[in-house]
Amino acid sequence: MTDELLPDEALVAVRDLRVAFPSATGSATGAVTAVDGLSFSLRAGRSLGLVGESGSGKSTAAFALLGMHRGTGAEVSGSVRVAGTEVNTATDGELRRLRGNRIAMVFQDPLSALDPFWSVGDQIAEVHRVHTGASRRAARARAVRMLDRVGIPDAARRAGAHPHEFSGGMRQRALIAMALACEPEVLVADEPTTALDVTVQAQILDLLHDLRQETGMALLLVTHDLGVVAGATDEVLVMQGGRAVERGGVESVLRAPGQPYTRELIAAVPRLESPRREPADVAAEDGGVLLRVEELHRHYPAPRGAADSADSAGPAAGLGRLLGRRPVHRAVDGVTLEVRRGETLGIVGESGSGKTTLGRMMVRLLEPTSGRILFEGRDLARAGERALRPVRRDLQMVFQDPVSSLNPRRSIGDSIAEPLLAAGSGGAEARAEARELLERVGLPAAWYDRYPHEFSGGQRQRVGIARALAVRPKLIVCDEPVSALDVSTQAQVVRLLGELQRDLGLTLVFIAHDLAVVRQVSDRVAVMRQGQVVEQGDADTVYDSPQHPYTRRLLAAVPVLDPAESTARRQARRALRSLDGDADGDADRAGSVAMA
Repeated sequence: MTDELLPDEALVAVRDLRVAFPSATGSATGAVTAVDGLSFSLRAGRSLGLVGESGSGKSTAAFALLGMHRGTGAEVSGSVRVAGTEVNTATDGELRRLRGNRIAMVFQDPLSALDPFWSVGDQIAEVHRVHTGASRRAARARAVRMLDRVGIPDAARRAGAHPHEFSGGMRQRALIAMALACEPEVLVADEPTTALDVTVQAQILDLLHDLRQETGMALLLVTHDLGVVAGATDEVLVMQGGRAVERGGVESVLRAPGQPYTRELIAAVPRLESPRREPADVAAEDGGVLLRVEELHRHYPAPRGAADSADSAGPAAGLGRLLGRRPVHRAVDGVTLEVRRGETLGIVGESGSGKTTLGRMMVRLLEPTSGRILFEGRDLARAGERALRPVRRDLQMVFQDPVSSLNPRRSIGDSIAEPLLAAGSGGAEARAEARELLERVGLPAAWYDRYPHEFSGGQRQRVGIARALAVRPKLIVCDEPVSALDVSTQAQVVRLLGELQRDLGLTLVFIAHDLAVVRQVSDRVAVMRQGQVVEQGDADTVYDSPQHPYTRRLLAAVPVLDPAESTARRQARRALRSLDGDADGDADRAGSVAMA
């Protein structure tokens, strides 16, 4: 039922919330309790961060505020009051009126939350029209205003674009615009910056802060990153195993945590000021160079509309169009760097900077447009598959998403054994070695017959590492191996990679957008922007004395655990944006466009 909200009543009041899901076997006694006796409140204009490791119950609790567990088979008990409505006993009609009008949600993955067949503007307009009864024309005008409000340039034109035509940061802004279309009193943001690079993450957090200041709405921010909480919320509630273990002002909790678990979470957060604990012992043989790329390029046909932007770049681009040349997207544009034996080379940059494309060319999963890839002195750039076969086992890759890189129909043991079989090992020998590899990466050999869906994110990443190790490679390229993991699991995977490197003499290329993690693992660092390396050198030198303005901008965007410093950084970013006149550096930065 719905009651009027009293002036001094909290907008959100959760009391003894419990959410349990049926077990895979359907047994009532085997139900999984995701949230167990959680209580908290949130008033207008205030912000609360729900923090915890994966599986702590924070997203489940957030979904309960909108009644999203209804119809899923979950057992929900306790009291959840939002803007005067008791969510757990509300009728379907009351829930429809509550969602969008009084409370709205921003999901973690905007690409899956947005309909690919509708334009972004139409999707925002539809939300406004359904909840307010506005005409289609008025709703469309409202959508354009909301896109402009969240900082999307040329909002009237971009409203007609589809989600795939937006960058990751722009999609997240569009999702925020949709959530705010009906001016809700409560905004729930579930891991809204997890998949974004540091500069776009800073922009989104600054946007949420400014919108909260302008509208007086309450904000519930769900995240595993304590650095995000430090700069975005007034209070923090730490969850473990479905329960609240600590709550308080964000500054007091981060400065003087009262619970061991909170202290462990804080200790696991990588810090920019922390250099690599154990620098690699780089071998001197062969000059220490294992792999060198020279003037490496990778070009793709430019996306639709790039010709117009190329024309606007200058007379040469316009002449290219007149001569019938098509525009190309330079994903990697003349990169030269080397990887020394036994070291870890970190490659950092924003999304679209060319990091992953470069990494895939290093292991020859992609063929370069031009340039050289010298592995142990041999050029692999134009080598055919037959010539590449002998070196495939020396060059391996750990992918960002182990879910999509592991076959869901094969046991993880068989997936690890597969490259061994391809290399000529017998079946029994390959299975025995796969079990040994599982134990080497910290997983029980008895789990050989389990399937990928039965593992957590961190465990799946360990499986991916074991698979890369199977053929005893000399070089492993790790592409964003910890970007989707919580801080505790990140620390475990990073520690594992360091141990394996020392024990096996591995050479690593570590690609990431998290600059704090990269410093923790790297001996040297290369900074990429728009397909080019703009700065490279010893990790401590690059981090402590960055020379390029872009490197300094990246470092300034990294979240810090000190709320006061976070506030100062936000104010500095706002001042820089007003000087630059740039609402969003994420709008168009994925490499460069030129005429082929």
